[in-house]
Amino acid sequence: MRIGAAGLLLAGALLMAAPAVQAEGLRLCTRAADPGPRALGRVLTLAERVRAELERSGRRVALVSRSGLDLGRIHQRYSHAGFSVRASADGPWSVRQLYYACEPGQAQIFDQGLGGFLAGVDDPDQGYLSVVLWPQGEEAALEAALLDAARSLEVLGERYSPNAHAYATRYQNCNQWAVELIAAAGGAGPGRAAAQAWLRQAGYQPSRIELPLWAIDLTRLMPWLHHDDHPAEDRQAGLMQVSLPASLEAFVRQRWPQAERLEFCHAGARAVLHRGWTPVAEGCRPGPGDEVFALE
Repeated sequence: MRIGAAGLLLAGALLMAAPAVQAEGLRLCTRAADPGPRALGRVLTLAERVRAELERSGRRVALVSRSGLDLGRIHQRYSHAGFSVRASADGPWSVRQLYYACEPGQAQIFDQGLGGFLAGVDDPDQGYLSVVLWPQGEEAALEAALLDAARSLEVLGERYSPNAHAYATRYQNCNQWAVELIAAAGGAGPGRAAAQAWLRQAGYQPSRIELPLWAIDLTRLMPWLHHDDHPAEDRQAGLMQVSLPASLEAFVRQRWPQAERLEFCHAGARAVLHRGWTPVAEGCRPGPGDEVFALE
């Protein structure tokens, strides 16, 4: 079974609240409930619409992020990011990503169709997908890195941790792999240390997750969460600096201002397409200029 590394992410970090949340963290590697044919059909219909928009864009690479576990308590909508690649050998616009494989207990590079990517959400009746279209003329190096398995593995960490510090090489989460691959494609030297040096120089800022100290203590109970890569001063302040989709998107927007963003969401049989860098309203409520379409 595979689950999004940042879906695990902060699930524990994030055990900051009720015992029910803690129990959910302990169930992360159990098989997910079957969403049922109706919900699955809606997700597949949405995936077709996303694929059509990607094709219409004329781009070849997109950063895609989906909601997974509910990270509302830490004010994050998206937990897991990967790259949708038009020329993927697994089919047009399949997603290359880092996933945590539960059985061997390690992270692996995994290619997945858009339908499967979208289906990996906590709530099958409501979900969000963010798509950042790489600027034309800037895609070649990243596309080449994504289509070359060896290049994709070049910045793969040896040990997985969902709350991996963004500027340490001891552990890695899925979003950290993605941003380090951007660095490798951008001209960083080989290896993770070189990728992180490139990111520092380029101004990459990870997401800052602030938790009460008692919550930090709770996360130590989770065997797949680690803290020894975080600076002591951060731990004492209840702070974790972690790569999340929001920090990746902010970096892409800062470095390539011509990048464009689409946001899709669905609630029941209704879906919304929102364009631009502002977020679509919570509850998948359409705003001015948004496109509303049916999923059945």
